[in-house]
Amino acid sequence: MPPDLQSAPAPFEKLEQLLNQKVEKGEVELPLLPQVASQVMALTSDPSADAAKLSSLIHQDQALAAHVLRIANSPAYMPRSPVVSLQHAVAMLGINLLSEIAFTASLKTGAFQVPGHEDDVKRLWRHSLASGAFAKEVARIRRVNVESAYLCGLLHGIGKPVVLRTVTVLAREQKILLDGSGLHMLIDGYHTRVGHLIAEKWNLPKPVMEAIQHYSDYDHATAFKQDCMLTCVADRLASNLLAPDDMPDETLREHPVFTELNLYPNDIDQLIAGKDKVLAIVNAMNL
Repeated sequence: MPPDLQSAPAPFEKLEQLLNQKVEKGEVELPLLPQVASQVMALTSDPSADAAKLSSLIHQDQALAAHVLRIANSPAYMPRSPVVSLQHAVAMLGINLLSEIAFTASLKTGAFQVPGHEDDVKRLWRHSLASGAFAKEVARIRRVNVESAYLCGLLHGIGKPVVLRTVTVLAREQKILLDGSGLHMLIDGYHTRVGHLIAEKWNLPKPVMEAIQHYSDYDHATAFKQDCMLTCVADRLASNLLAPDDMPDETLREHPVFTELNLYPNDIDQLIAGKDKVLAIVNAMNL
């Protein structure tokens, strides 16, 4: 058909074409990894790291330090006595857990921001927190690296708020009204590609990068397939916790990933039974 006789794309198709072009050309505006988060991540892989270094790092940002102390005192971590200082928090929680809290708190204040869509961002953030917490529980059952599993779960959807922001800007520029279902369709369809771009920019560890890109289609992972499957389980458990109408128990249990990860029905029961613990962490981290 001659170009002048071709019909113009519908508004949704036009918006998706523009989004796809931006992703293909690498023109999506990607967030910076907050400096403190980057430094905390480097510190956790440094064998010479100690509590004094971590405490000094968190103290560089007074707002972050306040968040960390508040979280350390929350019911999720149930300190035997009030945590009054970062040094005290290290003694009570350990350097690994305090690093995890500091990384998570600094990430929220830096990367999860989309003005005008605060409710959507809150929903995405809570899902990320729940996925991170569930990933640790799955890792404990599987006896694999808990800290790496947490990062995979926490960051697997890091592309979603970026797609949300990009689509919102494009729709405004093109004067296209986009309903919630269309918006969610674009977020679901593009977040892994955008997440991979973010992972490269942030120089995230390889297992985390692979989990971001392949958690939902782990059979296509070329490496770190176990990390991808573990993240898939965590993502589904988080949906079961926070959106049970979308992911009821029977649907959750039917997914083949549980069998492929050698998780038995009693393991799934144990994970589901840990909902209250995960929810307490989500509420504590919900800055």
